[in-house]
Amino acid sequence: MYKWRTLIVDDEAKGRKSLRAMLNLLNAPIESIDEAASVEEAVLKIESSKPELVFLDIMLQKGTGFDVLEALQDRDFKLIFVTAFNDYALKAFRYAAVDYITKPIVPEELEEALNRLNPQDDSNLEDKLEALLANRKGLERLALHDAQGISLVRVKDILYCHAQNNYTEFHIANRKPILVTKTLKEYDDILKDEGFFRVHQSYLINLEQVSQFQKQDGGYVQMSDGSLIGVARRKKEELLKQLLGGRD
Repeated sequence: MYKWRTLIVDDEAKGRKSLRAMLNLLNAPIESIDEAASVEEAVLKIESSKPELVFLDIMLQKGTGFDVLEALQDRDFKLIFVTAFNDYALKAFRYAAVDYITKPIVPEELEEALNRLNPQDDSNLEDKLEALLANRKGLERLALHDAQGISLVRVKDILYCHAQNNYTEFHIANRKPILVTKTLKEYDDILKDEGFFRVHQSYLINLEQVSQFQKQDGGYVQMSDGSLIGVARRKKEELLKQLLGGRD
């Protein structure tokens, strides 16, 4: 089993001690553990000792975990954020496809995050962080994992998402579709508050990309690229409300 050289970044000694104890309790695949209590110390230790895994608290004294990342020239390590942020911020993490655990830390969530680590995964952390930093001011970009790597997509450019069994195919303005190894339900949960609507069991559409609603055969939406997507009968009334801005 691969074992990770690990750095815990938290400005509270109690938090560092608790996470260290939990890693030991879980018999986690950790080779060694170092600690840092500030932005400056974290940057110094990452640059000098080159940890392979960093647990990074978001809120630090005199700075944030983002300040640590922005100060580094080389970010060649696996990253798990530790956060007490609210639901909106957690959605930003999900958009960027970065891993996180919430405070107070639950052993099961920590174990799941550790199980997701893969030393053979060469996904570019830079791409994920670019999406995350963009989403701090509003959910603008989505990081999509496909067979080729990570694609950063502007949310407003997504036309619709099509379920393909346990995969989701993203149709995006002016680029080829992207097939992602997550279910449509997962993206419905992420995007439903961002102007997207599940018109059918197999389709999630961007309402801003709808050019026309057609009534024949129960109802269709025509998207900005000309695609026609059928609307489930039970979804028709709510869809029309959404397209009309909530008016009956």
